[in-house]
Amino acid sequence: MTHNRWDFSLVFWIPLLVLCLVWWIFSRSHIVDLPIGVINEDNGHVASTLVQYLDTSPDLEVVARFNSPAEAKKALLERQVYGIVIIPRDFNQNLLSAKPAPVVLQVNAQFGTHSGIIQRGVQAVVGTISAGAEMQRLVRQGTAPSQVAATYSPITIQRISLFNPSTDYQLFLASTILPSLLHILAMIIGATTVGRELRDHKIDLWYRYINQNTDKLPSYYLTVQPEDRITANPPELTLNSPSALSDANSMASDPNLAHSPTAPVHDKAITSTSLLTLIAGLNGKLIWPMLAFTLWSAVALNLSYRINPVSLSAWALSYICLLLLMMVSFWLGAIITLATFSLRIGLSATGFISAPSFAFAGVTFPYIAINDSAKYWTDILPLTHYLKLHIDQLQMGAPLALSFPIVYGFIVATVIMLLLTALLTKRALARPDRWGAR
Repeated sequence: MTHNRWDFSLVFWIPLLVLCLVWWIFSRSHIVDLPIGVINEDNGHVASTLVQYLDTSPDLEVVARFNSPAEAKKALLERQVYGIVIIPRDFNQNLLSAKPAPVVLQVNAQFGTHSGIIQRGVQAVVGTISAGAEMQRLVRQGTAPSQVAATYSPITIQRISLFNPSTDYQLFLASTILPSLLHILAMIIGATTVGRELRDHKIDLWYRYINQNTDKLPSYYLTVQPEDRITANPPELTLNSPSALSDANSMASDPNLAHSPTAPVHDKAITSTSLLTLIAGLNGKLIWPMLAFTLWSAVALNLSYRINPVSLSAWALSYICLLLLMMVSFWLGAIITLATFSLRIGLSATGFISAPSFAFAGVTFPYIAINDSAKYWTDILPLTHYLKLHIDQLQMGAPLALSFPIVYGFIVATVIMLLLTALLTKRALARPDRWGAR
């Protein structure tokens, strides 16, 4: 890792950049002051009040007043505004005369979030103006103000949130996107860490290193003797020989190593290692990414905790499950690469599985509304089950017992995938003819 800037960045700098960038993007917890334009063809008192109310609405901001539909359409297409409110002629007169007084709203529906918020804001303002005008008309006709108020608001509403107290986008999206991005990065690390050994014909050198019986493991560099075949004896470990280190570095970086006179030649003894040795070696190979992602997982959950504090037990359970998700992601990326003997295919499959998994996880689109065929894919994805626990514990305040089955499932999945990775590694060691695939 110290000699490969890409690996170091993938483990440390890229996760840090991703966490900070996503949290900064959602630093404003609510979408406010969306720009809209107004075409006021009436210019009456009520129409002017309507425009003023639109501008003071927390969701909207009137940034332009247009004189023609063509001018407004141009601004809409250029995204200077996301909606146009058209107040027709005789609006004031029709409203005071109890005649239909429509207000036209045109939005760019390509921006679903923007258009939805604008429609909600304009509807609230128009409803307020309409009710106020009608109440004034009834008062002028002699109806008591208290009776008018009771007519338009016979039932009062008091909202009390039992759970999901925060509806802001920072908690709803940012806190769930961060584990999803860490899931993608962890799968990439798992695929590249093991896949590079296959691609560069170095998987047998790695095996011989972890399989040697020595008390000290001072260096990852091996000095290869100029023989036509490397025997099963432990290779010589060097600490202070610059020339040996240089030779080992050049050997490890040479993609044509398998064809050189000093290339390691495969023998049957290389596959005699036990699964426990391979499991220990695989964990050792990923030890630094594992330690780093324990830190990034804690940072991601702490950012959520700052805006929506929960109990320590709920946070700890979510943290344990997130660490298990990272382990599953590491091994899943390695499994795909080892199964196909190709780093390129492993990375492609990693992107196919992990990148769109957030869309299927039931966060932005409700799980209950997904069709049956999509649910099969959704239920297979590990991120779906983690995000369910994440939302239950960190947003809804659900009982811990409700999420225990998910944690147990992740523990079983981690063990199974680690064993499967070890078995596929043993299979790869027995197939030197498949090494070197891109």
